[in-house]
Amino acid sequence: MGQAADTTGASVRARSAVGARSAVGARSGVGASSGVGAKPAVGAQIAARAAGLRASVLRASVTRASNTLAGLAEAGRPGSGFAADGRAKNGAKNGSAGNGRAGSAGNGRAGSAGNGRAGRSDHPRADRPRGRRAGTGHTRGQRPQTSDAARTGPADGIPVALSTASVFPERTTDAFDLAARLGYDGVEVMVTADPVSQDPDVLHRLAEYHGVPVLAVHAPCLLITQRVWGREPWAKLVRAADVAERLGASVVVVHPPFRWQREYAREFEIGLARTQAETPVKFAVENLYPLRARGTEVAAYAPHWNPVELDVEHVTLDLSHTAVSGSDALEMADDLGERLAHVHLADGTRPGLPDEHLAPGRGSQPCAELLEKLHGTGYRGMVVVEISTRRSLSPQERYADLEESLAFAREHLHAASAVG
Repeated sequence: MGQAADTTGASVRARSAVGARSAVGARSGVGASSGVGAKPAVGAQIAARAAGLRASVLRASVTRASNTLAGLAEAGRPGSGFAADGRAKNGAKNGSAGNGRAGSAGNGRAGSAGNGRAGRSDHPRADRPRGRRAGTGHTRGQRPQTSDAARTGPADGIPVALSTASVFPERTTDAFDLAARLGYDGVEVMVTADPVSQDPDVLHRLAEYHGVPVLAVHAPCLLITQRVWGREPWAKLVRAADVAERLGASVVVVHPPFRWQREYAREFEIGLARTQAETPVKFAVENLYPLRARGTEVAAYAPHWNPVELDVEHVTLDLSHTAVSGSDALEMADDLGERLAHVHLADGTRPGLPDEHLAPGRGSQPCAELLEKLHGTGYRGMVVVEISTRRSLSPQERYADLEESLAFAREHLHAASAVG
């Protein structure tokens, strides 16, 4: 009986041990089949792959930074402030790594590593057929060398500035570089979604580095900039004036309100006068145009698209907009008299959209006549080249148009000065 019990107990223990080993084995098998046991191996593979990607990105960044620095050296700018690691010496606001501002490493802006912009030999359009355009003196896809216009200077005290909008799709930083190389007297900053255009500290550093002052600021009042600096229009004007004062600019360009901005439009003239009294910067209201559809004219702006009809102290006259509205630019200048404080030099061919912003002399507007007229009226403002180059077939074509526009302005301003 005891022996039988021992035998039975041994049998039970044996079966239990076998069952335990089988269970453990089964669980291990399930774990293996489910990948639980494989987790350490997969994690190691992922970590190795991530490390490899980081190394590749680092190598690419270093290569791009080297290309940028080499381009700056070739451009003859030994005082660029770039250190060997692709960062600017000027600190966190201009040139810090990854800050999204001018001169930073990997920020996608001009002068930065990997941006395809200033000083780069591998510009994204540089792979197109290269050639020269008569009179430009620079090769397609490359930055122009300093123009002869740089030695001319402002005619009769009227400076000629470059709007940063004229270099689109290039960036605000590129506008400063091109203005310096081509010989413009300054820039007008169009405040857009580009963070550089919104930051007075970065703009100040750009102006100092390139030796090109900010002469005017265009407030973000376009349809595509409605959300820049918030949606409150009066707050935008106050901020634009603050930026202008900090940069030493004398003009803020303002558009008439859109018709759907009812409260802003209703108070526009009185409110602008009140805001103007608080700053030495001139708020210059720009002429726009009505919209026409199937012979019907639709007023998109209020109180009016034409600042001649508005009770405002200062006005910007845009010659591309006079083409769209079918207005007589010379007559508008006469009607404005001393209220004419700012001129956007461009051209257009006919009434109605599109708003072409051609280089002066390529459309139907009296660009030359207006420039020559300014001398006799005692005009004390500036002339801002605001042309569209976004459809240029190459960077070289864009640079040539900007150079030609500056030469046009200087020629006719000097002609008027010589006659006077």
